[in-house]
Amino acid sequence: MKIGLIGLNQTGKTTLFDLLTGRKDAAASVGGKGSSNIGTGVVPDDRIDFLSALYKPKKTTYARIELTDVAGFSVSGEGRGSGAAKFLNDVRGCDALVHVLRAFESGTIVHDLETIDPARDLEAVETEMLFADLEMIERRVNRIKTGKKITQENAAELELLERCNEQLENGGSILEMELSESERTTIRNFAFLTAIPRLAVVNMDDNQLEAGIWPNMEALRAMCAKLGVPALELCVEMELEISRLPEEDKGLFMEDMGIEQPGVSVLARAVYGLLGLISFLTTGEDEVRAWTIEKGTNARKAAGKVHSDIERGFIRAEVVKYDSIKELGSMAKVKEKGLFRLEGKEYIVADGDIINFRFNV
Repeated sequence: MKIGLIGLNQTGKTTLFDLLTGRKDAAASVGGKGSSNIGTGVVPDDRIDFLSALYKPKKTTYARIELTDVAGFSVSGEGRGSGAAKFLNDVRGCDALVHVLRAFESGTIVHDLETIDPARDLEAVETEMLFADLEMIERRVNRIKTGKKITQENAAELELLERCNEQLENGGSILEMELSESERTTIRNFAFLTAIPRLAVVNMDDNQLEAGIWPNMEALRAMCAKLGVPALELCVEMELEISRLPEEDKGLFMEDMGIEQPGVSVLARAVYGLLGLISFLTTGEDEVRAWTIEKGTNARKAAGKVHSDIERGFIRAEVVKYDSIKELGSMAKVKEKGLFRLEGKEYIVADGDIINFRFNV
């Protein structure tokens, strides 16, 4: 799962990257100025925390996501479009995009466009991606039409591209289009930018967080609703400070600031929802681990995430709901209550299922 953090310059993208990856040396970017930072981040999971405390395994493994802090680009004055080509190239291949939008005020960090307007900034980045998709469509349509022969397959592709072009020219995105499975396969081959699921993170300062108000708030919410882009509100700088506190101090600080859950957890869940992902869990003395799968995955295919041999030799899945073991406190009590189930290969795995796979190779 590759997540791209995108946005204009001076929005707090790299601070969010540091928060999600746990990177402490903000100067340790990959490739220097103008290059993208790449790292991995842990997906926080209270269920793994509980099970690890219960089983005391030798190893605890959380789900992880791959993160790319995509280098920003300028849209102002003579610098307009600067770095856009590299930005667009780095965005391709991401499974989801997180727009980092600046709402915070600062006397030292000057916004690229001098004023604070998250709605304008979102539109600027979305427009770059829309134009890039239109250019790609134009090139492919011209190639088909100037070819020696238009096959039946070419004709179907041409019709699809013309529909995509109309959607984009009307200000929509390819992600919003109703497509057949074969059309989705064709779209994936083009790696259109507006076909990538996206969400927005409004990066506030602590005063805005406390007041619950930031510049042009309603305009951004209206734009996000129109684009189908979910929006989260975070004070990224504060979240980073909290993440670096001793464990015993974190809860008190969050309570004082009225923060119910760490921003990392909120963002991770939002990304999972955006991509239709869930986690199933495995437990034991050796390891407690979260495994990421697509919602709707059956037990046999989920077993393949653990090991291909388990999928090939699948016999059954022993399934316990996380809520059951949390409520009763032990697997023995879960079995006593009859809450331990045996499921076949077509069982659809649910989020939070604790599974032990039986197999024979």
